[in-house]
Amino acid sequence: MDLNTITQVVRRPSDRPGADWHEGDAWLAGGTWLYSTEQPDLRRLIDLTALPWEPLVPTGDGLEIGATCTIHDLHAFRWPLRWTAGILIRESCEAFLSSFKVWNAATVGGNICMSLPAGPMITLTVALEARYELWAPDGSVRFVDALDFVTGDHRNVLAPGEILRRVTVPEHALRKRTAHRRFTLTRLGRSTVFLVGTQRPGGNDLLLTITAGTTRPLRIAFDSLPDARTLRQRLDAVPADVWFADPNGTPDHRRHLTRHFAEEICRELTAGDLA
Repeated sequence: MDLNTITQVVRRPSDRPGADWHEGDAWLAGGTWLYSTEQPDLRRLIDLTALPWEPLVPTGDGLEIGATCTIHDLHAFRWPLRWTAGILIRESCEAFLSSFKVWNAATVGGNICMSLPAGPMITLTVALEARYELWAPDGSVRFVDALDFVTGDHRNVLAPGEILRRVTVPEHALRKRTAHRRFTLTRLGRSTVFLVGTQRPGGNDLLLTITAGTTRPLRIAFDSLPDARTLRQRLDAVPADVWFADPNGTPDHRRHLTRHFAEEICRELTAGDLA
């Protein structure tokens, strides 16, 4: 879509682009959402893709993902064998409701900052206990747990002019065992629910991440794999207004699917212990 209110595109912003931020600006990375609908309040786009941000940097502490890393590059990443949770990277990329053309433009940071319930990069980073590095226009930096970033449907903690710089995924989370379940109404449809269970190597714990079916991501921790009754009690304690409603599912439908798939995840991780 043509954005006919835009009067300027900053192609080469400064290394700290927030310093020049003013009302009517928008950060431009992949632009897959910016160009999909009218943006009557915008006057200027600041192109972040010109900045020399490394897309993927494995470190001794885990993995750093630059906010402008494309979905294509993330999907193509070959993680070390010791990162048993690395399969979630591929599964989350493939959960996008998009074509390969979108993969080459859409970015990790853009999907997170859109803060939609079905955002698969939100699922990935919350499940892997990531932290987000945020840059403010005044030059300050703060770090936010991925779980706390999204506050509702299309809402997050970003202040005006604040920018997501990178995502840091810790080594200990990348070494966990995983099980996941995702449901869509059609084979290539948007996620109705997307659940991920992770477990420490050799442990019996469970960290259950619930997304797509809720307006914001949830994480429920268990010291040991719960029985069906305990699991249902914890899920039933989720406030009713957190369950999401849209054409892909009612809150009751999503709650039912979440209960069902959470039990399957528990059984899968239990079977892994016995293997």
